[in-house]
Amino acid sequence: MLSVVLLGTGNVANHLFHAFSKSKDIAVLQVYGRNSEAIKDFKPEVSKTSSIAKIAEADMYILAVSDSSITEVSKTLRDKMGIVVHTSGSVPMDALKSRQRGVFYPLQTFTRGNEVHFREIPICIEAESEENLLLLETLGKSISNQVYSISSAQRKKLHLCAVLVNNYPNHLYHMAHEICAENKIPFHLLFPLILETVNKIRHLSPKEAQTGPARRNDIVTMQQHISQLQDPLQQKIYQLLSESIKALYEKEL
Repeated sequence: MLSVVLLGTGNVANHLFHAFSKSKDIAVLQVYGRNSEAIKDFKPEVSKTSSIAKIAEADMYILAVSDSSITEVSKTLRDKMGIVVHTSGSVPMDALKSRQRGVFYPLQTFTRGNEVHFREIPICIEAESEENLLLLETLGKSISNQVYSISSAQRKKLHLCAVLVNNYPNHLYHMAHEICAENKIPFHLLFPLILETVNKIRHLSPKEAQTGPARRNDIVTMQQHISQLQDPLQQKIYQLLSESIKALYEKEL
């Protein structure tokens, strides 16, 4: 059984804690958090501390902290024999200043209170030795069916892609939600369309799946849409996205 100390009290730390708690192969020995109030959210039976000096000995230390804190927190663990890993998508492995280091990056968006199915979440791992890579693979497979060895350079690009497919579409959902609310239209009318858009790219490339006025170069419809947007920034977003789509298909129009 792998012994783990979890450092952090945010969304990622909370979700990892609950996933590990369901695994028979992982023992979460302790949770560390600088915020003494936030650390109270974890189960009472797990050991908790707000003192770096009181961190327990374990096989692995998982840093689920902010990207800017990774290096400094890892420095405090230099005397630990276990492998120290971070969970960031954009921070390279060598940002860790510990004896043994690695990466354990769950590729998913996490919101507190919103349950996720860890078995379906890809986990990207990286380590400096084959032994530690196998250790991370064991940890990953204890909670997920998808574990991949990904380098820091690959993960940096992967994180960029994750932002493109998650954060930006979600902002567009917000824009549409506001327009629906202002016009007393139920936002849930768009759910089947959103789901079908995602389902299509399971068997078609995004380029093949593209539809809409920009894809057809339907100038009249696009101008009508822009005129309905009152916010100049939203108009610019619509125009830029339309131009990008048109440029991709200009040889076919």
